[in-house]
Amino acid sequence: MRYIYGILLIAICVLVLIWKGIIGISSSDSLPIEKRDYIQNNLLVSVDWMKKHLDDKDILIIDARGDEAYNKGHIKGAISTSWQFFSDMKALKGEGFTTLLNHKILSEKFQQLGIDDKKTIIVYADPNGWGEDGRIVWMLRMAGLSNTKILDGGWPLWEQSKGEISKIKESIKPSDFVISKINKDMLITTEEIVANRDDLAIIDTRSSAEWLGATIYGESRGGHIKDALHIEWSDLFNNDETIKTQKEIESIMKEKGIFKDDKIVCYCTAGIRSAHMTLVLRMAGYKNAKNYAASMYEWSARTELPME
Repeated sequence: MRYIYGILLIAICVLVLIWKGIIGISSSDSLPIEKRDYIQNNLLVSVDWMKKHLDDKDILIIDARGDEAYNKGHIKGAISTSWQFFSDMKALKGEGFTTLLNHKILSEKFQQLGIDDKKTIIVYADPNGWGEDGRIVWMLRMAGLSNTKILDGGWPLWEQSKGEISKIKESIKPSDFVISKINKDMLITTEEIVANRDDLAIIDTRSSAEWLGATIYGESRGGHIKDALHIEWSDLFNNDETIKTQKEIESIMKEKGIFKDDKIVCYCTAGIRSAHMTLVLRMAGYKNAKNYAASMYEWSARTELPME
């Protein structure tokens, strides 16, 4: 009898730990991408797919974690860059800080890295970061490069699955690609938000601490955009850092009263985490999702704009 009670006690403890999130179990942790039923299944590639295509000549792999992490070890064949490389880091907060550079300068940046429209571009990062891979793919797609993907599970899953790792800095063959224009379908500005506020579902993708007022990254004011909803960008991840299924994403959004035809604005601090969520929502059929690239750096710096 004591043995039975012991087994029951262990079972109860395990269930409590799962409920609290200490032990991670998710029905979609190991579910293949093609079985997650995404409406637009054009964003993610799996670690297994990457292993099979690692030596393909028409693939460009981008490590978005930054040079320090890259130099410690990266996916074989990957080159290193960062979201900052493509962003205006010299502008004042409230006046374009961290937003994308103009298309002529971006063209030069693309050429330096060998980026063009002849390759399949796979970007990866660490999902425990800021969603840097999403920001870069968001930018590439706006520049007309639709054959661009995110590695599902990112660097942690690649390491865990014993993917091939290198410490060799890859040489880059420059391209001659020129961006004709930036398609702003996935972008929204401060002025557009103010003008259309009543028609928008605004999602704050930051952490709970930031939502409640913490100014961790030097924002001018703490808090969130008035009447915004809070869905942390990492809420769309499984415990193994892969993306949740279509059904799970819909459930999260429905709980907040957001539906596929809604005009959705995602924001964070600098439009990085929110770019990632914008792409995931687009993949899930939320066709009007847009990234507020200026995000809290701009909104909080403009004191006439309402915050809570």
